[in-house]
Amino acid sequence: MRRYLQQRLKFRHLRVIDAIATHDSILQAARTLGLSQPALTKSLQEIEEIVGARLFDRHARGVDPTPFGLTVAAAARRLLAEIGRLEDELDALEGGDGGPVVVGALPVAAAGVLPGTLARLKIARPDIEVRVIQGRTEELISQLSRRELDLVIGRLYTLAEPDGLVRTPFYSEPISVVARADHPIFDRRDATAAVLADYSLVLPTVSQRVGQEIDVLLAEMGVAPHQPLRSSSVAMIREILYATDGVAVIPHMMLAGDLLRGALRLLPLPATGRPRPAGLIRRGDTALLRNTQAFVDAARAYVGEIESRLAGPPD
Repeated sequence: MRRYLQQRLKFRHLRVIDAIATHDSILQAARTLGLSQPALTKSLQEIEEIVGARLFDRHARGVDPTPFGLTVAAAARRLLAEIGRLEDELDALEGGDGGPVVVGALPVAAAGVLPGTLARLKIARPDIEVRVIQGRTEELISQLSRRELDLVIGRLYTLAEPDGLVRTPFYSEPISVVARADHPIFDRRDATAAVLADYSLVLPTVSQRVGQEIDVLLAEMGVAPHQPLRSSSVAMIREILYATDGVAVIPHMMLAGDLLRGALRLLPLPATGRPRPAGLIRRGDTALLRNTQAFVDAARAYVGEIESRLAGPPD
């Protein structure tokens, strides 16, 4: 069956499907779009006639998307996002700077690199709006490919196969041993990996990959942690380090601000691990607009400050 969607499906149809799928309710979708419920129901019926399938199952609590509805809603969101990005690019061509910078941030970069980067950018270019979306690699790469993001910052993992995106490494995220500045471990003359057994270990679980790399590193150091505290919350890890004699084995970029302020220190143990390059991921089919380039410059400058002031373990 030929549906001729290019001729029949309209922009307003995309907005209707996106609203219904977002709210799981025809009534709430109608309110969001400023339409009456009968008008929205009529539009939905029109779309279902064009598509040739029922898109939503109605029930007392609202609606549930059918398999056809899930497919159409996903396409509607991609197309609406693409139109939004087109508007930003047209504004950029007209004004030369570009609109808001939409950054995808992996967990370590979001906690440690983004705050200082945004502070620098605010001083240099207070007119630039930055929107940060934190997520995992697969999620952010998908959004970047759909043009929902301008770039992604964080760890650059080895690819199973090329994806057409440009990866630019300019810093690293080494795993280090970190404790509060006045921790008694810094007074010990036997500061080797073995002393870690005398303290509670705090280990991040911000992603499965990071957790696995830390476990491998501990095994290589001959450290078998006894009932470590594992948490995905950087705020909790930070408070545990300040409130107890716990010691963290963590990508130290995640705690960059605390290290720069001298509140936390790196313990010079052989926690070398494997190289953990980090940097930027972007699409290769478009040049960075001026506002996005200003963000990149601020990130490079802040990372340079971190690396110059911290005598962390080699990568």
